[in-house]
Amino acid sequence: MAKSRGGGGPGSPGSARGLAGTRESLAEAGGDELSSLGSDSEVNGGDGGPEERRVDKFGFIVGSRSAEGPLEEVPLEVLRQRESKWLDMLNNWDKWMAKKHKKIRLRCQKGIPPSLRGRAWQYLSGSKVKLEQNVGKFDELDLLPGEPKWLDVIERDLHRQFPFHEMFVSRGGHGQQDLFRVLKAYTLYRPEEGYCQAQAPIAAVLLMHMPAEQAFWCLVQICEKYLPGYYSEKLEAIQLDGQILFSLLHKVSPVAYKHLSKQKIDPILYMTEWFMCAFSRTLPWSSVLRVWDMFFCEGVKIIFRVGLVLLKHTLGSSDKLKSCQGQYETMERLRALSPKIMQETFLVQEVIELPVTERQIEREHLIQLKKWRETHGELQCKSPPRLHGAKAISEAEPPTRKALEPVPSIIVPPGPAPVPKARKSKEKKREKSSGSPANGPGAEGNGAPGTAPELLHPQVSPHHQSKESLCSRESEDTYL
Repeated sequence: MAKSRGGGGPGSPGSARGLAGTRESLAEAGGDELSSLGSDSEVNGGDGGPEERRVDKFGFIVGSRSAEGPLEEVPLEVLRQRESKWLDMLNNWDKWMAKKHKKIRLRCQKGIPPSLRGRAWQYLSGSKVKLEQNVGKFDELDLLPGEPKWLDVIERDLHRQFPFHEMFVSRGGHGQQDLFRVLKAYTLYRPEEGYCQAQAPIAAVLLMHMPAEQAFWCLVQICEKYLPGYYSEKLEAIQLDGQILFSLLHKVSPVAYKHLSKQKIDPILYMTEWFMCAFSRTLPWSSVLRVWDMFFCEGVKIIFRVGLVLLKHTLGSSDKLKSCQGQYETMERLRALSPKIMQETFLVQEVIELPVTERQIEREHLIQLKKWRETHGELQCKSPPRLHGAKAISEAEPPTRKALEPVPSIIVPPGPAPVPKARKSKEKKREKSSGSPANGPGAEGNGAPGTAPELLHPQVSPHHQSKESLCSRESEDTYL
């Protein structure tokens, strides 16, 4: 997947539909192509009128290629138990990371409960801490106009990201707007990197689980800690990891390694999209989420393991190679992987059992880096060192207790303290005996007769208050 550069075309800055860095122009940009009907849960029917559509549990439109068939459901009682355990971990995250990291890893391997997945990803990646260290930074970037050459390319990529998901189906809908905001903010945060097309599906998956500000900082952590250098202009890091993958394949599946060597198929031809998009455009959605749960906990070794499992079970025996006699047939097989090997339960178990460690990856990285320098010279893009998962990130950037505190999603407006029930009953008795309400016009300290008690406590409008409470930074709501 090549690095995107700014350029001309239908969505160029000179076009009438150019975003010019604003969210409003995106909402107006759809024209008659795909109308946003005010809600991403509505869509235009064949006759031009809105018709109700059904979506699966992940938000994909039923009947689309992205929608999944019958899935293995976790029993409700088991799910509630897992939610309770995860809530305990998240509320005591620093202690769990310090003393019980293996338990966190096991629970990530079992799958994070959907109701807590977004919040868990933020804690695992360290993006929760990053946000607290940079309060207001995203809003500041969001208000800047952005670089036109990147805005053009981002705009043209928006409709390609999960077009059958209810968040992104509508042109100019809230999903596409937030995706534009996150990607634009990253080009301003890291102008030396700019924008790479593979970042768009990564950001889209994050937005399915959390608000824009949290998704932005999660994207930052993926680009800087988990996959550093992947989205730089020369794509040197992904080329190096392709060679690492190929070398590890020699140990995992000699048959597949020999076949790919014989056909002279460079790893960059089949693994680029796998790795740069973290399999979000390759696997069934239930498998994508399980892989991401483990990836956020254990780091890039999970991406390597998934790639090795797919190669092993696609090209790892003489029977499988009978239909892959040439280079073209082999590439076609790798583009159309068997649903059986991508099935959630099978794939996750294979990934967990595959003995590929961080140490092996780092040792192989040094070998491939030496070879690279001998043939290409020094790397042009200096990336920070890769951190292998949540434990390494937590140790490199120890969180403060305050940074890990959950922020309430419902903010109660200031007002008079609630009256205890016992006091209320006494006041009622007094009212009956005296014949006048305790807090009526004659009550002491209540101001002029006929004045409504609530007017004595001027407050912010409830609508204004609710708007404040739903801003992305204040929200710890779950995104299903």
